[in-house]
Amino acid sequence: MLTGILTPSAGRLRVAGIDPSRERTRLAHRIGVVFGQRTTLWWDLPLIDSYRLAHRMYRIPDGRYRENLDRCVELLGLAELLDVPVRQLSLGQRMRGDIAAALLHDPEVLYLDEPTIGLDVVSKAKVRGFLRELNAERGTTVLLTTHDLQDIEQLCSRVMVIDHGRLMYDGPLTGLHEAGGSERTLVVDLERELPPVEAPPPARVVRVEGPRQWLAFPASESAAPLVAAIAARYPLVDLSVREPDIETVIAKMYADHAERVVPGAGTS
Repeated sequence: MLTGILTPSAGRLRVAGIDPSRERTRLAHRIGVVFGQRTTLWWDLPLIDSYRLAHRMYRIPDGRYRENLDRCVELLGLAELLDVPVRQLSLGQRMRGDIAAALLHDPEVLYLDEPTIGLDVVSKAKVRGFLRELNAERGTTVLLTTHDLQDIEQLCSRVMVIDHGRLMYDGPLTGLHEAGGSERTLVVDLERELPPVEAPPPARVVRVEGPRQWLAFPASESAAPLVAAIAARYPLVDLSVREPDIETVIAKMYADHAERVVPGAGTS
């Protein structure tokens, strides 16, 4: 719907002030799109030929085209792939190629569907770094859908969690932990094995292994008072604070929502 491919069944939709379904061609000059499993590149042609065709299709000024192409090639590591037919590229290589193609005409908005799918660790880092720089330097709005939650942690300033078409959360990443009721963990190493420490509420001991103890406390609260209380009463050797895993947070949100929608779901 945001690209004009589908028409909304209800409500109003605008992208850069344009109704996508009514002015799809006009909108196409102002957006870039990368679908994870559907390439916009020409399958049997070398990668560089797809870029040359985009150059003509979008009527990109020659100087701007060369500048954008050189930048994308360098930051996405495409130099050795330009003369390779698209059909011979791996999924990760093609994804990087698709991202570059979507940016040659300087779109105001970039839609990415699973942008790191099939990428190795190094390639993921390149793509994420490139997108951060694109947003910071050029002010390009990036809207992405992803199942790789590290994409969210490393790229997104605003997060939306959707469950069966219902918006469950819309706000900053930090607020997601509060909405999901997530917890941080204080790992305490004592000088010797002791019974579970007495932690000030709402903190609580969740695990004990010899002299090491794990204490859970709300992610929205500072660890400082808890650390001070433990240090004042117990012989400490070391301690560390572990941040909540975002995957766990979102899974808990879905589970809680299912419980509310279907009372008793998940119980035996």
